[in-house]
Amino acid sequence: MLREAEIYGSQGLFRESLQKYIEARKLIEENPKIKNRASLLAAVSKKIRSVEKALQEVDQAPAATEMSSQEQDLVKKLFAYSPDKDQDAIELEGALALAKFGQFERALAEFKQLQEKDNLRLAASKNIIRCYMAMSDTDSAVDEYTRWLESERFSRRQMEHLGAFFQNMIDKRGLDVPLPALGTVQGGDATVMENDDLAEDEIIDISSIVIHFESGPQAGKQLAVEVSFQTGNVVSLLISSRDKEFIEGLDVGVKLNNLQFFSPIAIFKGSGVVTAKTRIASGPKQGDYSLDIRITGAE
Repeated sequence: MLREAEIYGSQGLFRESLQKYIEARKLIEENPKIKNRASLLAAVSKKIRSVEKALQEVDQAPAATEMSSQEQDLVKKLFAYSPDKDQDAIELEGALALAKFGQFERALAEFKQLQEKDNLRLAASKNIIRCYMAMSDTDSAVDEYTRWLESERFSRRQMEHLGAFFQNMIDKRGLDVPLPALGTVQGGDATVMENDDLAEDEIIDISSIVIHFESGPQAGKQLAVEVSFQTGNVVSLLISSRDKEFIEGLDVGVKLNNLQFFSPIAIFKGSGVVTAKTRIASGPKQGDYSLDIRITGAE
């Protein structure tokens, strides 16, 4: 629960983080057998005060402005870095770049266009859900998911995959949001959809990562971060400006040999390499850092 609270806080979800810390404190107070109970209570209470202060600062801060269309075009051009230069991959990277920089409305429009392409439909659909959840617009995400169920564009297996992916995001946020069941909506005949194969790199969705630092000024420490976006084996993390000391040494090309991955179906260890690190200069995420990690191995 404390790790979950830390992840929420690192993503700017301060109300969710505060709730988890308060629940954790209550559990500790009710269990006198916990070792180092007094010091643990003091540490959690300190965290609660810190999150409450962050919430106050957010409530008092002026609303961030959207990038201009010219700035958004520049972001797409600079951060669409697919190495194979395949046009579809470049378009997907461009939409992801917009989303990572908090330009969700434009990103949503582009992901919806990419849904028309068979080879990008699943990846685009998952990122549409991610955008809506990042905007705290769960209702729109459910409406969109329901429309997919009613259409005939998705195979049954794809909808099963999207349903499990969406449900995991709902569960991690502690939301009570029911999803319509596959085959229970009107429209497309979900019971006879073809069982199209899923691409291998689309099967495992990473929901969060714990980076264990083995060297440098943060040696012995760890940073838990929720995955903001994912394409294949590359995950994108949003690092709060409050945690900038953790990423000072995480430059492009740095290998990370002690990573812990959390997915809906498993927790596993592995390795990765930093492929991009950018400080966001404008927009809703101004001052935060976007960090991309390519997963290179799993245990």
